[in-house]
Amino acid sequence: MRVLLVEDNKLLAQGIVMSLAKEGIQVDHLSSYHQAQVALNNEDFSAIILDLGLPDGNGADLLKQWRKNGISLPIIVLTANTDFDTRLMCLDIGADDYLSKPFDVRELIARLKAIVRRQHGLDHNQFSYGSLTIDFTRCEVHFRDQLISLSRREYQLLLEFAQSAGRVLTRNQLEQLTYGWDEVGSNSIEVHIHHLRKKTATELIKTVRGIGYILNEIV
Repeated sequence: MRVLLVEDNKLLAQGIVMSLAKEGIQVDHLSSYHQAQVALNNEDFSAIILDLGLPDGNGADLLKQWRKNGISLPIIVLTANTDFDTRLMCLDIGADDYLSKPFDVRELIARLKAIVRRQHGLDHNQFSYGSLTIDFTRCEVHFRDQLISLSRREYQLLLEFAQSAGRVLTRNQLEQLTYGWDEVGSNSIEVHIHHLRKKTATELIKTVRGIGYILNEIV
């Protein structure tokens, strides 16, 4: 899962980035209205955490613009404004959820995971696909009833395959969703896929020649 965090409070943003990273979530942080506009036009994200009080514009206007342009990504709004009418306004213009500052980052993580699961049609805390099971709450992976130890990047990559089950993902998509703006080696995705296959089964992730990769349902 790759999340775009639009928040101008650097201390708060650092805390969110660190907490989400522990959950295997890639977070790219921006602090302005204009930066967020540009990023969403050129990058792939799984969800957005959006502060309303940005230094160069109102996050609500950005939200309205995104929805008007057909962007359907899950969006959680953050704001120091606890006014009831503000909450209703955010939901009316397209926010999927809303959190008032201050908040417990554990609640943010839980709400984020929930709206992304719903976006992908996953209603529960677990994903099962053949012999593969992913526990989203515990960040645990089982294959053929055995607990599999994965690195953070391997878990992130497998999560992207799970959330796109039945769909081919290109290498560029996997790089963006797994690494975001972090530096990525020329063959990092291939190395992670090799390790995932080695820890599970060679046929779990199928190579679609000339296009990318797809999660294979195997017993």
